[in-house]
Amino acid sequence: MKAKTVLPAVGMTAISMVLTLAVVVMWLGTAMPWPVALVVGLGIDGGWLATLAYERRLAAQGDHSTPVTVVGWSFGLIATGVLIAHALTAEGSTGAWLAVAWLPVAAKALWLVHGLWERTALTGEALDAIQGIQQEARDEAAVARARLRAEATTEETRLTAVTQAGARVAHVQAKTANILSRAWSTLEEAREGEDTGRALTSVTTRVTPGVTSRWELPVWGPTEPVSPFALETAGALTDEALDALVDQIRHSETPALSYREMASRFRAAGHSASEVRLRAAWKRLVA
Repeated sequence: MKAKTVLPAVGMTAISMVLTLAVVVMWLGTAMPWPVALVVGLGIDGGWLATLAYERRLAAQGDHSTPVTVVGWSFGLIATGVLIAHALTAEGSTGAWLAVAWLPVAAKALWLVHGLWERTALTGEALDAIQGIQQEARDEAAVARARLRAEATTEETRLTAVTQAGARVAHVQAKTANILSRAWSTLEEAREGEDTGRALTSVTTRVTPGVTSRWELPVWGPTEPVSPFALETAGALTDEALDALVDQIRHSETPALSYREMASRFRAAGHSASEVRLRAAWKRLVA
């Protein structure tokens, strides 16, 4: 892994040093003896290489020196300046020389990247541990998402089933209420109709003149069942006593009470008698 950053930096450094030395010798060789120009070129490359070696030594020790870094970049900028000056004074190939004038600065930047890589590099064990932690976190997130999706689907199914069941119950209740309402209306019309009254009168007058039977509607509502124990323990009324009570309650108001009203007041007064006996007493008094 280290070679991925150090090899490009080494290659770029070698190319920039050779290029700088060649340009200095060719450019300054026309104005001074070539050995002097060679010494100047080697001085620039040597200073650049010396500061680079010192920086690498400090980096290996975990240290850093700002003055050495400044000197190293200064040598790089000098080499780049020499290449740019030569490109501007060259005849017929200015563009080509300017195209390679950035190589010293590029080499310095590659060494900077390599140093950053070294300061942030981790061992294989650390990388494996980090990958394991990341994989575990991804697994937990995936399981949590799957659990949430499953719970959402289950809740949606439950709500749909409850809604459908409620709709069916409401439909049945509405249908039943409609049927009961029509039946009650029919009974009420039959009870209040003139034809019904005449029919009942024509039947009852032959049996008991002057008495008109009244058709009572069935009572719909809560009832209070009487336990067999209470019926057995309560004192049974004789037929004469029962007839007297029924007649007394029936004629307690004017006009005379109906059977339903009489039975309700009979029960409310605390008296006890079966429905069969109570109706028999009523029939005996009305007949």
